[in-house]
Amino acid sequence: MTVADLELSQPVNGRLEDTLLGWRGASLNEVLWLARETLDDPEWPTVKAWRNKGGKVLGHFQVYFPEELAHAAGMLPLKMCGAPVEPRLSDSRFGSYLCSIMKTNLEQALSGRVELEMFVTHPICDAARNLGAIWGRNFDYPCQILYLPQNPNSSYSKQYLMEEYQRIGQIIQDVTGNEITEDALAKSISVFNENRRLLRQLYDVKKETPWKITADEAYTLVRLAGMMPREEHNEMMTQVLGQLDERPTRKQDRIRVVFEGGFCEQPPLDLIRTIGQSCYIVDDDLLIGLRWILDDVVVEDNGMKALANAYIDNSSYSPVQHDNNKPKEKMLLERYHAAEAEAVIITAAKMCEPGLEEQVTYIQTLEEEEIPFFISEFEENMTTFSHLEIQLETFVENILFD
Repeated sequence: MTVADLELSQPVNGRLEDTLLGWRGASLNEVLWLARETLDDPEWPTVKAWRNKGGKVLGHFQVYFPEELAHAAGMLPLKMCGAPVEPRLSDSRFGSYLCSIMKTNLEQALSGRVELEMFVTHPICDAARNLGAIWGRNFDYPCQILYLPQNPNSSYSKQYLMEEYQRIGQIIQDVTGNEITEDALAKSISVFNENRRLLRQLYDVKKETPWKITADEAYTLVRLAGMMPREEHNEMMTQVLGQLDERPTRKQDRIRVVFEGGFCEQPPLDLIRTIGQSCYIVDDDLLIGLRWILDDVVVEDNGMKALANAYIDNSSYSPVQHDNNKPKEKMLLERYHAAEAEAVIITAAKMCEPGLEEQVTYIQTLEEEEIPFFISEFEENMTTFSHLEIQLETFVENILFD
């Protein structure tokens, strides 16, 4: 059986059935409201709509997963990056002093809010290294670890990564009963190439005319990519980007900042909004895994080889990847200068060892370059931001009136 045999994959009026109703032909404000409401809904309405039509779901943990593999087998790749829920069921499965995202991800599965046919995690930190085993003790579907190269500078790293993709791909095929053919994978890569291009265009708007879209509005649009079919998201983003050009907004007197620290656990949407009230966030690493590949993946004769090459040669950076060709402090400076920013907000999730450790290097580099920076930390279930708001306003005023 191939993906082409799936009833779900048959177009309706030339396209797949929507999993998110109401955005087609809607105004920009209506689409942005719908995006926010969808993210606030802990029941994952787009995923449920996909499953109600007979679709299968592969959940994957942060930071990066080659979603094209799941897509090519007819699955919905679901980016599991936490949720604003209390870990009532999952708390007993973990020890203390762990980041919140570990518990809230498992909570969503244990509570039945989201149902999966497969789960994939990565050994990005000590906690995530054990997540596959913990998940596997609670569910009978495959719970796998994708071992991305620890040494991407090795001459064998691309071959190794291609073989890892092949291993995970075989399990996906076993779960779905669908073969990941070269043709299917090439088509999936083309869909995701388009999605990454559209996200880059959205970030161009954030950099060039940040008053056209607020930081939290842009975030909701990006996050939807990880929880709905990419073909549908591509069409929605094409509509939104066209509407942004005509949005009647005015430039305000705000400083331009880069936000660094959202690579894994995600800050609350209200925190992003709070920052956006004082600053224009012109670039960030929020949900960086969805934008990890920086340019189109070019397929010649082997799709998994092309994906492996892109991961090694043409990708972004994060504290959980150690690549001598991408020193993170240097990459942060490049992000800062490319966005023509005036300051950097360095933050990290509570209990996040990779994020907190990297702050030391970032701070040292920014001090050497005499770049203003603001340090903070967050937790995805935070609800009070008044203290942060006061501190941030003071920071901004010091820059504006220095």
